[in-house]
Amino acid sequence: MPAEGGKTDMERIGLFSEMEYITVDDKYLPPYNRPFNEAASKNRQMLPGGTKVMSSLQAGYFDPQFVRIFEGEGYINLNQVRRRFMMEEAKKNLSKAFVPSSGEKKSSGLGSYYGTIGGPVPFFSVQVKPKDKYEPPGKNLYTNPGKKGTGYGYANITIGKQLSHSADFYDAPKLNYKKNNEEHHRLQKGSPFKLNLYPREYFDTNPYFLEKPLPPIKREEKKESLLSPFKPSSPGKKETEEERILPNTF
Repeated sequence: MPAEGGKTDMERIGLFSEMEYITVDDKYLPPYNRPFNEAASKNRQMLPGGTKVMSSLQAGYFDPQFVRIFEGEGYINLNQVRRRFMMEEAKKNLSKAFVPSSGEKKSSGLGSYYGTIGGPVPFFSVQVKPKDKYEPPGKNLYTNPGKKGTGYGYANITIGKQLSHSADFYDAPKLNYKKNNEEHHRLQKGSPFKLNLYPREYFDTNPYFLEKPLPPIKREEKKESLLSPFKPSSPGKKETEEERILPNTF
């Protein structure tokens, strides 16, 4: 700490110093007494001069005099400028202009090969190629006209022949099934073969079905309850009058 009237350590060394305060000892002005935009109330203000009416006179524009774009410029001939440019470009040519040996050939119409490089293509020729003599094919298959009738109850109307009548027994399907079943059981040599690895469904239709038999039911042993009350072997002895009076003497 500096002594009274002395300098601080920072001022004595000279490397660092405390910054001065800007608003120290300034007079305080309240905001309601502070003037706002003083320049607006002093000297002359901007006078616009009123509105202008649209017209073709000079008073309808902002400028006092009509300003031309090309005023005071010399006249330029565009044809003369083009000729000068063409003459400068012609000086860059080393020799005369290229002229082909033969003139351009123009086609005489669609499908013409005149003026092309390769000439006509024989594969695209319009001439008819030689062909063998046409031989007409043989005659088609002849059929009889359609027969009239619906087919029910009329003979020889369909494409095939009429079926011949054959007698049939009344119980022929039942007898044939019985005969085939007996022949089938005769050819069997044992019970039907069952494979243990046959695929099964993951969930059975019966959720309570078990392949293994259930273990026997365990029955709890019932303990015999004591019906008669407990009785001690010998009853307790009663105290005498002398034992009650003198308990510590005995």
